[in-house]
Amino acid sequence: MNSKHKTYSIHLLVIFISLFLPMFYSFIKYQSKTDEADINYNKPNLIGIVISDEKPKYSLVNWMDGSYQKLSEDYNNDHWAYKEILVRLNNQFYYKAFNQIRVNGFVIGKDNYVFSESYIFSAFGDDLIKEEKVITQLQKAKLVQDSLKKKGIDLLLVYAPGKGSFCKEFIEDKYKHNFQNTNLNLYISNSKRLGLNYLDLNKYFEKLKSISPHPLFPKYGHHWSSYAECLAVDTIIKHMEKLHSCDLPDLFWNNIEVVDSARGRDADVLKSMNLLSNPNQNMKLAYPEIQFEDDSLKNTTRVLTISDSYWYGPVYMGVGQNCFAGGQFWYYCNKVVPSPRQGEKVEVWELDFKKEIESNQIIMLLYSDGNLPMFGNTFIDNAYELYTSPKTFYEKQEKNKQIQSFAKQIRDAPILLKKATEKSFQYKISLDSAIKLDAMKMSGYIKY
Repeated sequence: MNSKHKTYSIHLLVIFISLFLPMFYSFIKYQSKTDEADINYNKPNLIGIVISDEKPKYSLVNWMDGSYQKLSEDYNNDHWAYKEILVRLNNQFYYKAFNQIRVNGFVIGKDNYVFSESYIFSAFGDDLIKEEKVITQLQKAKLVQDSLKKKGIDLLLVYAPGKGSFCKEFIEDKYKHNFQNTNLNLYISNSKRLGLNYLDLNKYFEKLKSISPHPLFPKYGHHWSSYAECLAVDTIIKHMEKLHSCDLPDLFWNNIEVVDSARGRDADVLKSMNLLSNPNQNMKLAYPEIQFEDDSLKNTTRVLTISDSYWYGPVYMGVGQNCFAGGQFWYYCNKVVPSPRQGEKVEVWELDFKKEIESNQIIMLLYSDGNLPMFGNTFIDNAYELYTSPKTFYEKQEKNKQIQSFAKQIRDAPILLKKATEKSFQYKISLDSAIKLDAMKMSGYIKY
């Protein structure tokens, strides 16, 4: 064999090995596993990416309609031996070469601050709701507030600051423009005019901005910092005490640990960036060593919190158990935290709505400005109908149970959730909207 042919053969061998090494590596790993508990050995450690855990099961029906092949392709792609390393390499390349992060809906601003684009749009009024719609929603909230007050229950609306509005100076100039109004301004001004109980944390945070000894928003996190979270909870507790004429257990700290590496939720976006090597962090963040006043006689005012992801931090802190008499957190008025049935995921539609809300002394709706277009989610509309037309409320609840049951199945099944996630990207709609569409299809309400 001459040298030319020998070189050609070597090139073919290299190409062959390059193409089949990952498959061979996956096969060897698979053969080396005998314990059924290790079935997810190839599952990549990637944050924020829906991975199909269950290997598709063959049947004649799913083979003939082509779904088995599609599900198998998705499963193999998710559990490919080099998926994690290549995803991280790809993300690292975009981050270093183009200053882009591969996190859906997030962008990098100045000085490495990361932002949700929707919160930037909220800061500059790009997602503005018609004021008539805001007024209608708040008029319903006022009727709910008055109806609950007759039962000794106070309704409190809390407007939390978004990172876009609070950190405008770090937003890229291409997003900045003159604007006339924002949803936050509409909600606050009309809440005041209609006589609603509300707390504007935006105003409080703006006062703190120039005097706070520690950052109130982290660079690589989506929410307020852990330190700011403690200040917010302390302020909310004091406000509730005045509103409801009660004495709640205090939240306090005697020591604050200051570190130069973000922890927990202060680095939630950084984790989702799935980089090969994380950037150096040049922001010192504060972590109060929190304590709760241990007084069982004070911890008797039950508070139900309906909120976006901003309230997950206080949940992790233990505010519900230690200050709110074990009150629940309804995440987007959907997921119930903690679950009232141990070991089960419970959603709001599965509860006796009237019984649940009337078992509290305070109901708090806390939303950041980026989520004001969905303020309260279904709570205000449902509570309004409950107290103005209970007959239609219960009829509608019964009618929607099937759709909500299918929606829960989708959220709990990685394969179905992945399909809904892909649909949300394809049609540029929220994940919740995509899940609802699939649930309506499964229940036979729509065909598409």
